[in-house]
Amino acid sequence: MITDSTACLPEQLAAQWGISVVQLQIQANGRIDDESRFERAELVETLRSGNPVTTSPPDPGAFFWTFQDAVSAGADAIVSLHISRRLSATADAAREAAKQVRVPVHVVDTTTTGMSLGFAVLSAARAAAAGAGPQRVLEIAGRRYLSSQEFVYVDTLEYLRRGGRIGAAAALLGNAFSLKPLLTVRNGEIAPLTKVPGSKRALARLTDLAVQHAGERPVDIAVASVTPSAREMDMVQQLRNRIPELNDIMLVNIGTVLTAHVGPGTLGITVAPVP
Repeated sequence: MITDSTACLPEQLAAQWGISVVQLQIQANGRIDDESRFERAELVETLRSGNPVTTSPPDPGAFFWTFQDAVSAGADAIVSLHISRRLSATADAAREAAKQVRVPVHVVDTTTTGMSLGFAVLSAARAAAAGAGPQRVLEIAGRRYLSSQEFVYVDTLEYLRRGGRIGAAAALLGNAFSLKPLLTVRNGEIAPLTKVPGSKRALARLTDLAVQHAGERPVDIAVASVTPSAREMDMVQQLRNRIPELNDIMLVNIGTVLTAHVGPGTLGITVAPVP
């Protein structure tokens, strides 16, 4: 099972389920490298200082060698799940590399990112480990990413504007500084949900939206942040108390590539119905 680093999967989970994670690239402070090699604190400081930070998809060569490693390990087919093509050309790079591999490679644009992608990858990897064939794995992954929802609080839309990833959320630009935008991923791009006065109210509304989306269904939840703070722990406790059919909940880090676009202070909740 292959994915990219925008899936925000904790390293131990990826290792446990044999998931290979291909790294997107960051260019900042005079160097370009895999996002995993950038210190989070360094990137946050660079963003806050206004210095340029750019991101790019992996080189097709990175995918080729990852696919080759899978073949060498005995894979007779590969499933590769990736960030929306409207947000990154990562899936295109994977498809280019797949042309050079001697086993079938199923490259999927999931039309999402973050733990909506991450939960789909986990479900697919578990199915593969249980002996499911490629088509069954693709079906399970598809049900997961199509039903999952991202709920995202950002301090400002400025970083999305700078990086050209603002999408339909541009409709929220120009509002008073005190209005905090809440966003989602819809049709493969960043889209607005609402705007709320003040960060405290906005985070409360974010939690409400996640609870409403979960409803009475069994769901997995991920709470994602750029830097650890008490906000996430409080949010986890609220979600535990308010979602009646909570299957699992985890805290994850927002990857540094995503951080470059959403900015410091971002906090997200992923609601993923259990298949």
